[in-house]
Amino acid sequence: MEADTKLVTGIVCSSFVTFQILFHFVSHWFSAKVCPGYNSLSIEKKIEWNSRVVSTCHSLLVGSFGLYLFLFDEPTIADPIWGDPARVKLNIATASGYLISDLLIILLNWKVIGDKFFVIHHCAALTAYYLMLRDGVLAYIANFRLLAELSSPFVNQRWFFETLKYPKFSKANVINGILMTVVFFIVRIIAIPPLYFFIYSVYGTEAFNRLGFTIQFAWVSTCFVLDVMNVMWMIKITKGCIKVISLIRQEKAKNSLQNGKLD
Repeated sequence: MEADTKLVTGIVCSSFVTFQILFHFVSHWFSAKVCPGYNSLSIEKKIEWNSRVVSTCHSLLVGSFGLYLFLFDEPTIADPIWGDPARVKLNIATASGYLISDLLIILLNWKVIGDKFFVIHHCAALTAYYLMLRDGVLAYIANFRLLAELSSPFVNQRWFFETLKYPKFSKANVINGILMTVVFFIVRIIAIPPLYFFIYSVYGTEAFNRLGFTIQFAWVSTCFVLDVMNVMWMIKITKGCIKVISLIRQEKAKNSLQNGKLD
């Protein structure tokens, strides 16, 4: 157990340091090389840009590995509550290191990227991940929640397009917007009912009772907090999507009028 604790602590610390390096050095250098528009951004915009580059790297890493574990990690699939969490711990520890790193970046640059909802999100997730890493329980559920990160690259890409002043109706922007809405809905909204149905199905069972009140409460409360925010963000994304579709229709109608082809 002591060796396992040292390994997890080492992964969390390594992850924290790695994502700090990515934010302060690699992201700036890489973005300046591959994106000409980056150099003309203000310091404030560069801070958020670097933060979102790191966010995308993290999401691709833990999201992809999390999807693999979700589909093929037999111990946790067989027993979502008490299944052997060895491989899932690697992913959760990596995500925890990132969340601590990003939380520090947010707090140190509050005037630029400060957002109370992100702070609440990170703290809720870290609370749940800490208990999972400490006690080795609910590994399948923790990894299932981590799949929500698969939507982050599309959300960040939308911000990149907007910052670089890409036309809203450009093909790249529209395709990314559609993918963002669909993926966000699948991994953050459709995933909600099965989770609470599972909680209901195991409530009162011996496996559930063995968790103890602290973990039971943390499991339900952190999921509830995260899901409320996911629904809020989904509503915001949907409104934006509807607005863009409406503008595209207006633009097409306008062009039809100009060309004398209005039906």
